[in-house]
Amino acid sequence: MTRIPKAAFLIGALALAASACGSDDSSSSTTPAATGAATTAAPGGTSPGTTTGDAGTYPITVDAANGAVTLDAQPQRIVSLSPTATEMLFAIGAGDQVVAVDDQSNYPEEALAKSTTLSGYTPSAEAVSGYQPDLVVVADVTDGLDTQLATLDIPLWSGPAASDFGDVYTQIEQLGALTGHVAEAAALVGQMQADIEAATGGVVEREVPLTYYHELDNTLFSVTSNTFIGGVYGLFDLQNIADAVEGDTDYPQLSSEFIVSQNPDLIFLADADYGESAATVAARPGWSGLNAVTTGSIVPISADISSRWGPRVVDYVEDVGAAVAAYDAQVPAG
Repeated sequence: MTRIPKAAFLIGALALAASACGSDDSSSSTTPAATGAATTAAPGGTSPGTTTGDAGTYPITVDAANGAVTLDAQPQRIVSLSPTATEMLFAIGAGDQVVAVDDQSNYPEEALAKSTTLSGYTPSAEAVSGYQPDLVVVADVTDGLDTQLATLDIPLWSGPAASDFGDVYTQIEQLGALTGHVAEAAALVGQMQADIEAATGGVVEREVPLTYYHELDNTLFSVTSNTFIGGVYGLFDLQNIADAVEGDTDYPQLSSEFIVSQNPDLIFLADADYGESAATVAARPGWSGLNAVTTGSIVPISADISSRWGPRVVDYVEDVGAAVAAYDAQVPAG
């Protein structure tokens, strides 16, 4: 069995591990934060937080995950140390205001022109300050970056891994407020809602739910329904085989024997970018007779899209919906 490069796995694992929170109910919610010009939602996505200042005017203050973020003017030199935030910024039309992105920000294509050696995992305030930013955005505040940037009078916004869709919408709206793209952020949230509703509108009710296995890497690490990833599958009433594993982690390592015994109806490969495929799965000892293998229900999933909670989460939902529809076409619900 070919092993995924360890560095690549660690990058994905770090991004994913932070999202191990939230419940099945909250993860499956598609209710957005308020999209009004002067109101966003608090980081938890369940109650509104205050944005001080009229839409498109400054000074403005947003209650972010790391506290109040105040800008006196529209930022023109943004540094993003979060691939997810990078995608959000470009999607709301703030890409021209971004001067540098971290070494993992690879989407959209326009962001690649602003790629640097900056790290979002081990950030250096000195390296960041060299770009003379008037706003820095990160996923999580680490290594005292907040204190160091505060000393340099550089505003910092944090958008940690989402626990539900409300968190996603909140972060988009907060970035829209800070960057002067309130209307564009609200439009993006509305479009995402509509697209997700369309993708989930045709879910077929089954007396016995379809089961699935989400594979992070070929050493059989997976996720439970308590994660944001699990919440995506929850939109389609799929039953996660990893939920049956006892332990204190939402990212359990399963055994081959356990997966075979659970006989999942669908298998989603988040390690497809690293060489795993329907063929490699079918070739694993004892796996050729799995329901997912015999029905052709092995689905490659982009590692980037599934580990980020930005605008492309819609693509993830649509991919899962297409896989479920394809299964239903072969094995009609009883």
